[in-house]
Amino acid sequence: GSCVVMNVKTGEVLAMASYPDYNPQSFANGITTSEWNSYRDNELHPLINRCIESPYEPGSIFKMVTAIAGLESGNVTLTERINDTGVYTKYKNFQPKCWYYTDYHVGHGPLNVIGAIQKSCNYFFYETADRMGIDILAKYAKYFGLGVKTGIELPNEATGTVASKEYAKSINVTWNPGDTINAAIGQGYNRFTSLQMAKYISMIANGGNSIDVSIIKSIQKPDGTTVSKEEIDNFVNEKLGFKNEDSNDDITLNSQYLNAVKEGMNSVTSGEAGTAYVRFKDFDIEVGGKTGSAEAGKDKNGKDIVNAWFAAFAPYDEPEIAVVVMVENGGHGNYTAEAVRNIMAEYFGMNTQNVTEDMRAISYTESMR
Repeated sequence: GSCVVMNVKTGEVLAMASYPDYNPQSFANGITTSEWNSYRDNELHPLINRCIESPYEPGSIFKMVTAIAGLESGNVTLTERINDTGVYTKYKNFQPKCWYYTDYHVGHGPLNVIGAIQKSCNYFFYETADRMGIDILAKYAKYFGLGVKTGIELPNEATGTVASKEYAKSINVTWNPGDTINAAIGQGYNRFTSLQMAKYISMIANGGNSIDVSIIKSIQKPDGTTVSKEEIDNFVNEKLGFKNEDSNDDITLNSQYLNAVKEGMNSVTSGEAGTAYVRFKDFDIEVGGKTGSAEAGKDKNGKDIVNAWFAAFAPYDEPEIAVVVMVENGGHGNYTAEAVRNIMAEYFGMNTQNVTEDMRAISYTESMR
């Protein structure tokens, strides 16, 4: 799995972890052959930084992109309710179901965009994406930094892929309406890193403003002067061969639409019908979040692999951090929501206890040999 914690205003990476991990000290002192072989041959690949090197299908945490793209393009409105009947039957050869369609439920029924995010209604986003088409959806995905390297000062960052006609053409595949529908819920050809997802959630939280993802706070020279940000960026970009890509600067987000999407994310954690309500119902800080359960093929035994995601920002009214957690084959995103909650509790000092220190000095004499 992987986890990224980011400052939503600046893009500073506050924490980043990939699991399973390894002991870096082994490489500093000269790793033994047996230890190297244990890392190299481990089928869980502990030497891969899953935060930046491994793109995954994002599943439902992509739905905020679909919502914003649909609203901005006028293909859905804030007041419109799309009726989820359980099965999307527009196309004869591809009729996907909403996850809520079971032996016990037909569908979610009529939902607006806020309710669709709260309940993670697939049907709503199928219809939204089908109306606007894949080109608009892909444009907004890239605006949020998805399928684009962040430029973090680390080697081996993966680009990922945005589902698009251009990508399908590059792999000699004909684009079909079903591909657009799949892309709407973060499946199909969509594959992004946890770091990209943290940037995307940060941009939703901060009002749609682009941020410069970084692990470098500042660099001081021996003479006490500070290296400029431009000089750092130029050096890092040259070393890593990174070039800034087109970020669709012509896009200006409507604050009403963005606030509606954020309200939907808040209802995920605060509304009783929210997919992560059970994890946050007693939490002291309001959170905007989204669960994701992404289908990722089958394992060697033929069972479905479902990666679990949870992406969130907090506090809801004055966002400071975004947290993204992904667990390979973790099942439902509700499970990863617990990890995000615990990280937020630690960050906001909820786990702090009163500690009384004994400040009395005790004299001693140290013997130097």
